[in-house]
Amino acid sequence: MQYSSFPKRYLHTTIGFMKKTPHNLKGKTTSDQKWLVRQLNDPYVKASRVHNYRCRSAFKLLEIVDKYSILKPGDNVIDCGAAPGAWSQIAVQRVNSAGANAELPRGTVVGIDLLNIAPLDGAHFLSSHDVTDPVTHARLQELLPNAKADVILSDMAPNASGFKDMDHEKLITMCLSLVDLSEKILQPGGSLVCKYWDGFLAHTLQNRLSAVFESVRSLKPKASRKESAEKYFLGKMYKKIK
Repeated sequence: MQYSSFPKRYLHTTIGFMKKTPHNLKGKTTSDQKWLVRQLNDPYVKASRVHNYRCRSAFKLLEIVDKYSILKPGDNVIDCGAAPGAWSQIAVQRVNSAGANAELPRGTVVGIDLLNIAPLDGAHFLSSHDVTDPVTHARLQELLPNAKADVILSDMAPNASGFKDMDHEKLITMCLSLVDLSEKILQPGGSLVCKYWDGFLAHTLQNRLSAVFESVRSLKPKASRKESAEKYFLGKMYKKIK
């Protein structure tokens, strides 16, 4: 199902729905209470349950892949920071890695995370693995056909420290490590989607991406909360640097 159909059928919210408040807030901190209210009134949370996606972030990727035509049947995909697995769910569907359609090419999906990821048909998960570790890179090359990927996805982020600039810098560093991974594993012509938090180092990441991708654009999917600094870079047409 295409992303464009979701807002009409599943993301419609009534005034009554938007006024819902959670029960049993006694003992909860103010921040916990705000989070619970936001979750209850979030149409993407509701839609993720309807479609059995592991979290609402699935809709961020759906918008990107539908609008910019990435993730095709037969593609080999690496999902970095994969837990709990919502992006891998989308990738499995789009590249046909579970073989749901016997008439289409069958792709490969490999997810990586420091956390444990529950099994998913059509995906191979490397739990307790660091995406920057050369050992992980070697394992990826073993799992990917011809040791190459067509698409690298990343929704990973560091644990928040409470210091905005420090967290921003950490995430940019993580994203820069994906450029290094691209040089080892990404097919010429391949694509990279990576989350970043907007800030003073965003241009550094954009410049690095522009050096190895023909096209680089910054995106803010509708499912990304307006108040969040979260954005995504999409690099297309990877050009192997000799």
